[in-house]
Amino acid sequence: MSLPYRDVLKDISPYVPGKPISDVQRELGLSEVIKLASNENPFGFSRKVEKALKDVISDIPLYPDGNTTVLREKLAEKHGLKPEQYIFGAGSNEIITFIAQVLLNPGDESIYAEPSFTWYYTAVQMSGAKPVAVPLKDHTHDLEAMKKAVTGRTKIIWICNPNNPTGTIVTTRDLNDFLESIPGNIAIVLDEAYYEYATGENYPETLPLLQKYPNLIILRTFSKAYGLASLRVGYGMASDEFISYLNRIRPPFNVNTFAQAAAVAALDDQDFVDNTVKETKKGLNFLYSAFDRLNIRYVKSHANFVWVETNLASTELFNRLLRKGIIIRPFMGNWVRITVGTQEQNEKLIAAMEEVL
Repeated sequence: MSLPYRDVLKDISPYVPGKPISDVQRELGLSEVIKLASNENPFGFSRKVEKALKDVISDIPLYPDGNTTVLREKLAEKHGLKPEQYIFGAGSNEIITFIAQVLLNPGDESIYAEPSFTWYYTAVQMSGAKPVAVPLKDHTHDLEAMKKAVTGRTKIIWICNPNNPTGTIVTTRDLNDFLESIPGNIAIVLDEAYYEYATGENYPETLPLLQKYPNLIILRTFSKAYGLASLRVGYGMASDEFISYLNRIRPPFNVNTFAQAAAVAALDDQDFVDNTVKETKKGLNFLYSAFDRLNIRYVKSHANFVWVETNLASTELFNRLLRKGIIIRPFMGNWVRITVGTQEQNEKLIAAMEEVL
C-alpha cells in the first residue's frame, strides 16, 4: 500500500541544479573543468569573510542566533529600514517558499513570468494554489499581460528583476506604473538576486517603495555578487506586518552561524563587490564581441550571465561543451544560459564554442 502523498506532487519535479564540477571530472576523466552554469561568483569572496569564519569556528557546538541579530541590524542601518522589516532564509528561495505558504490557499492563483526562476512555480504548487505563467515579451516581463492575468483569486505576483535566465530588467517607469495598477490585497514579490550587477541606468531603486506599498516584498541574496553561495543566506524586506507573518512559519535557526558571520563581514567590503561587478561587465563585453564575431544571438544582460541562442539544441550544446570540460545551463529550444567567468574562463569557453559549433 502506497503512502498518501499529496496529489499536487504529481505536477512538481525536483529542482535540478547546475552539474557539479566533481561529477564531470569523475564521469569524463577530466582534470580541469570550468563551471559556468549556476551564476556563481568566479572571483571568490572577500578576505574579510575568511577571517570572520575563522573567528566563529569555536561556536560550532552552539545553535546559531535565531534572530540573526547582528546581520539584521547591519542591513537595517545600510538601507535605512527598521530591523523588524527583515526576514532571513537559507537562500532567498526559502523565503519564496515562506511567502507562498503564508498567502496561498487551495484555489488561489499566483502569476509569474516564463521563463523565469523555476522555484516560483514549485512554491505555488506546494501550497495547492494555481500557478499562472505569462510568457516573456522580448525576453522580459510582459507587465501588461500580467495585469490582464489578474483575477479575483490572484494573491501573489512574482517579478524577477533582473530576470533569470534572460538577464533583462523591468525599468523604473514600468515598475511604478505596474505597482499603481495592482490592488493592494495582492502581494508583489520583487526578486532582486542580481541587484548589485543591475544598479544604474533604468533599473529601479525599490527600497523607497516599501513605505508606499505595504503589499511589496523585496528579496536579495549574498549568493551572487558577494560570493557566498555555499553558505546559503538570503533576505527579504517588507512591512513589519508582512514580515511578522513570514516569521510565524520560519524554521528555528534556519541561517547558520557561519552564514551570518560571513554576510556581516561581506557587507564591510564594498570594494570586493565593486570589483566583482566591474570585472563581470568586462567579461560580458568580451562575450558580446565574441558572439558577434561568431554570429551567435544573445540578449544583453544586467546580471552575471548571458542568454544565448545557437544553431544547436540546448542539450546538444551542453553535452558537446561538457566533453570539453565546460558546464553551461541548457534551457528550452536552442537557448542556453552562460555565467560570466574570469577572463581566462571566458576565453576557454569561446574557444570551445568555436570548435563545437
